[in-house]
Amino acid sequence: MALEKIEFVDQIEVIENGCVHVRTKTAIKENGKEISSSFDRHVIVPGANYSAENSRVKAICSVVHTAEVIAAYAAVQETINPVSIG
Repeated sequence: MALEKIEFVDQIEVIENGCVHVRTKTAIKENGKEISSSFDRHVIVPGANYSAENSRVKAICSVVHTAEVIAAYAAVQETINPVSIG
């Protein structure tokens, strides 16, 4: 009985505001046959550090997260969560 745990990004989605949604699948295989799986999701917002992501995610973020997209995302966030000084 050989058990094997495999983790891989199985879905990458870009939404209108430039956020990149990433889904990672964890599969458990016994003798080559998948016996269990689970999913984990996270979001990479424009301007976030994505250097630890896999190469496909990095490639997509480098194209999508332009200076204009990052600035637009930051502007919207500022209207939602204004920083109060005082």
